Amino acid sequence: MIIKRIHPVAFITFIILIVCSCTSDLSKSTLTDDLVIYPPPPDTTRIQYLTSISVSSDINGKQSAFNRFLYGEEVPKSIIKPYGVTVSDSMVYICDTGLGGLVLLDLSKKSFDYFIPKGRGQLQLPLNCSVDDNGFLYVADGNRRQVVVFNKEGKYFSEFGESDETYKPTDVVVRGDSIYVASIKDQKIYVYDKETYSLLFKFPEMEPGDDGYLYQPTNLFVNSSFIFVSDLGDNRVKKFSPEGDFRSFVGGQGYYAGQLMRPKGVTVDERSNLYVVDAAFENVQIFNNEGKVLMFFGGPYSSHGDMWLPADITISYTGLEYFNEYVDDSFMLKYLIFVTNQYGPDKLSVYGFVETR
Repeated sequence: MIIKRIHPVAFITFIILIVCSCTSDLSKSTLTDDLVIYPPPPDTTRIQYLTSISVSSDINGKQSAFNRFLYGEEVPKSIIKPYGVTVSDSMVYICDTGLGGLVLLDLSKKSFDYFIPKGRGQLQLPLNCSVDDNGFLYVADGNRRQVVVFNKEGKYFSEFGESDETYKPTDVVVRGDSIYVASIKDQKIYVYDKETYSLLFKFPEMEPGDDGYLYQPTNLFVNSSFIFVSDLGDNRVKKFSPEGDFRSFVGGQGYYAGQLMRPKGVTVDERSNLYVVDAAFENVQIFNNEGKVLMFFGGPYSSHGDMWLPADITISYTGLEYFNEYVDDSFMLKYLIFVTNQYGPDKLSVYGFVETR
């Protein structure tokens, strides 16, 4: 038998090729061959589907053959059943009801971690979350019937809520010196002082049949001008003043554009356009500040870009550099849109609002 000697340089080159074969940026494997854009031609493109994140390898790359040989097969972490999502700088926080905790994505470090606190911070049904300017994390837990607070190091800090058994928080938003909480069971929005967690006021004080009455408030968005409430029980999104006075609504039960069937996550962009997740239509509709429907994107799942029981949505104007590689050369990326899907292969879909070059 003749044994051939392997040249050292050739051997090193072989090893480098194996190691490099594992690397990828936010899983190029999730890219589709066909461009997914909304609205379809000949209308001007406004939104492009960029990619999706469902398992840890989608963000930190697949394990190399060399590492697999040395350490064995890694078991990737998965997003199980996501609901709420929020973004702060390069961090993406996903409330995962199947996990009983949160999935934390650090885009700058390409890391995928579970946040499953124990002890006094243990979560049961984390539905939505918010992060304040100091990095404190607020989680609305429907089964604990509390909002649980963690400091920037992820340590339990406090909790607050109401002792009434009808209190069931489904969303929380921190804005300025106030904390806004939607309670689906007693049909109210609670406003708390950020420093003391003391209740400032709650609204609305209306009767069934009134336009501003809340039947099943699920999701919130708050800016300096308005409080937007997704009312699952009335198939509308209702707008209130910062003091809790009813102003207007969009939607209403129906099957046509501009109508809603199961509205959940809501957000507003810098142009005051309202984005509404509809779990029945499995899409996102966009309304202008006068309540006129502009367009929609998504649809029942058949391929990337579609949705499968979508739950929440958030917009980010930072972190564009982490997704620019997915943007078609004919577009400029203006901001990112994250949508959670409770089922299907694309648990967190990432879209870009784009403009033609």
